[in-house]
Amino acid sequence: MTIFSILCVLLIEQFRPLRADNPVYGWVKHFASRVEHSFNAGKPEHGRMGWLVIMAALVAPTLVIHWLCALVSPLLQLLWTLIIVYLTLGFRHYSHYFTAIQLALSNGELPQARTLLAEWTKQDVRDMDAEEVARLAVENALVTTHRHVFGVFFWLLMPIGPAGAVLYRVAEYLSRQWNESEHLQQESFGRFAARAFYWIDWVPVRLTAIAFAIVGNFEDAIYAWRNFATRWSNETVGIILSAGGGAMGVRLGTPIENAANLVVADVTALESAATEVEALPGEAPSLRALQSTVGLIWRALLLWILLLILLSVAAWLG
Repeated sequence: MTIFSILCVLLIEQFRPLRADNPVYGWVKHFASRVEHSFNAGKPEHGRMGWLVIMAALVAPTLVIHWLCALVSPLLQLLWTLIIVYLTLGFRHYSHYFTAIQLALSNGELPQARTLLAEWTKQDVRDMDAEEVARLAVENALVTTHRHVFGVFFWLLMPIGPAGAVLYRVAEYLSRQWNESEHLQQESFGRFAARAFYWIDWVPVRLTAIAFAIVGNFEDAIYAWRNFATRWSNETVGIILSAGGGAMGVRLGTPIENAANLVVADVTALESAATEVEALPGEAPSLRALQSTVGLIWRALLLWILLLILLSVAAWLG
């Protein structure tokens, strides 16, 4: 039932992708904001309480409805699973940005590519050249695909089914929103949300890296993963980008990101650390890297689907 739901939603998304500003997402964001406003008193334990309240309010009902639908009718359970998968799986949520950036760069329209990238990443990209725009687009495509597709795949396979997908997507949102928002960056309220998502994503992110290695350049992906993943300040992002970049033969990340966890004593040491980016396997990002990213993601997606089919067949035969 899970693999059928995923295949149906992937097909539906090709014709009618769910918009990122849809009412359901808007309600979840409003709910999270209300909980943060009510619970945030400046201590980490308040963040933990707020996180548990949101999870109880969203994950528990999803699980209960799933079980009730199973008691009533398998078709009703399938319909509920389809709805949840459609709401949590986001293969096409942001692909229009990536495609438009790729088209703009291929036409030599760098200002247009910068505008699209700024809308997508919410970062200041006014001074970026074409190589930097391509790099940031590739990085966001890999990370977004993992968090909106592959991570959801993993949690859909858990015994709690659709509730697992809700758990993963809400945990990812809270980890980002409660730590990256301007008014929360310097507060401890979001620490628990970040730590909780780290462990929730611990296995999925490594499976994604393995998938990238299998469908790409295996040796370079494993080499980059083992030697460079910890150089990012965010370990999860480091694993995805080092393995993905190695699989495509593209250097991802900036020198400072690659040296984030190094102890820098002086300017000379910083410059030395910055040059270590050259040790990463592959070439600098370019328009070709955007094309390679599309191929890598689709091959990894097909690999995941194949594994899901094999698991479903094994469970059916068992």
